[in-house]
Amino acid sequence: MSNLLEQEIDQRFVQQLPADHLRVNTSRQVLEACYSFVEPKIPSNPKLLHVSHRFLEELKLEIGDESEFLKTVSGAIPFRNAEPYAMCYGGHQFGNWAGQLGDGRAINIAELNIGAQNWKFQLKGAGPTPYSRGSDGLAVLRSSIREYLCSEAMHHLGVPTTRALSLVTTGDAVPRDVLYNGNVQNEPGAIVCRVSPSFVRFGSFQIFSARGDHDNLKKFTDYVIREHFAEMGAPSKEMYLKFFAEVSRRTKEMIIHWQRVGFVHGVMNTDNMSILGLTIDYGPYGWLENYDPSWTPNTTDSQHRRYRFGNQASVALWNLTQLANALYPLIDEAPPLEKILDQFKEEYTVESLDMMRSKIGLELSANLDAELIDQLKELLEHTEVDMTLFFRKLRRFETPESFLDAIRASSYLKKEEFDKFSDSWVSWLNEYAERLAIEKRSKEERGKAMNLVNPKYVLRNYMAQLAIDAAEKEDDSVIDELYSLLTHPYDEQLEFEKWFALRPDWALNKVGCSMLSCSS
Repeated sequence: MSNLLEQEIDQRFVQQLPADHLRVNTSRQVLEACYSFVEPKIPSNPKLLHVSHRFLEELKLEIGDESEFLKTVSGAIPFRNAEPYAMCYGGHQFGNWAGQLGDGRAINIAELNIGAQNWKFQLKGAGPTPYSRGSDGLAVLRSSIREYLCSEAMHHLGVPTTRALSLVTTGDAVPRDVLYNGNVQNEPGAIVCRVSPSFVRFGSFQIFSARGDHDNLKKFTDYVIREHFAEMGAPSKEMYLKFFAEVSRRTKEMIIHWQRVGFVHGVMNTDNMSILGLTIDYGPYGWLENYDPSWTPNTTDSQHRRYRFGNQASVALWNLTQLANALYPLIDEAPPLEKILDQFKEEYTVESLDMMRSKIGLELSANLDAELIDQLKELLEHTEVDMTLFFRKLRRFETPESFLDAIRASSYLKKEEFDKFSDSWVSWLNEYAERLAIEKRSKEERGKAMNLVNPKYVLRNYMAQLAIDAAEKEDDSVIDELYSLLTHPYDEQLEFEKWFALRPDWALNKVGCSMLSCSS
């Protein structure tokens, strides 16, 4: 195992792309540049709260001297010979063009060659940048715990995501109005070191296109393709179309994974969409508990529910359309781009159905599967059945009558309310049993396959809140327990069976569990 801090530095992004010519760290418009050099704010008393040793093992690295590691991932000292920077990008927020956004509270501290991959290391919450829009660029402990745990949980669920390396408290108080209602309180500051092959977003292209800066749009697009899609060849109209098609494909696969595990991002703005099809920027996210396609965890989105669970594929397509508009100056033809967008819709319909088949244990396809699955979704919604519990238990299905009790035990409805739907459930379960009879796999084979796509454990918001509450009392044991649990989400882990349960009543209307804002 080699030392992380001794890996080869290869600052490709800053070496190959135009920099902000000003070094003044004030909120401002940054023109004709992809990034600005900026120094992290030095924390007063940093402490290492947690390190993702599983991620380090994957990279075949160790942290080495803990003191030096802590200083590096807290921003107290620069990474060896690397110059920190914040990226410039724009974006649509809740469907409206917001202009320049950029890394308002994220600072890239190093680009390292590890194995055959160039990784970007980024501190979230390390202080202001020219893109902070008048804010402090800091992060609080609650939001940092949520991002740290969720990044690693998503990876182990098999969902494409950025990673989290470390979680640090800064020793500094950070004022925050968690629900934007005028109730500002000081909270403990924290920093997450997150890691990815790229933090480029749809908005990274949009900012140049919106400003008519087509020279830098081409320069930036060529860089991204050269770095991450090199197999596509030299710059040309055909290459740009291949690039857009691949981004579309990866985005589609990411959304299907979200739907598979019941994840709701909460802020699918174009500046939060990764060009690599990775889940990025964990703010007011959540997992479906009672199956509700209209649910969004984001209080800012509570009126229009643009980013609700059932709308994530449509929003992804809308965001891809904005990326197509941004790339149009390089292609100068709308029909090929429209064809790729149409392909997204067609493929998503087919592949999402296949995903749902796998969740209920169907290997073969049949004409009425879509109808069967639609009926299931309707029943799950009407009877407020917990999504994770239902699909994990379904592998044990024997008879309609016996499994009805398992469904009832997974519902948030009172028994008398649930029982109004008993006949409907028995009818569906009978149809399901008839459909299973067509399958060729044994019950044991089917059960094993279902366990690979239906997690037993997900990071429910109340679980994250329990970790936050404990950590704010300087108890990191819940973080440790959840980290261990969530790195094996498909395993039975009987010692953690308490987490395979309905959401507790106290969490239904608690801030941090049911109500989250973009500062969460």
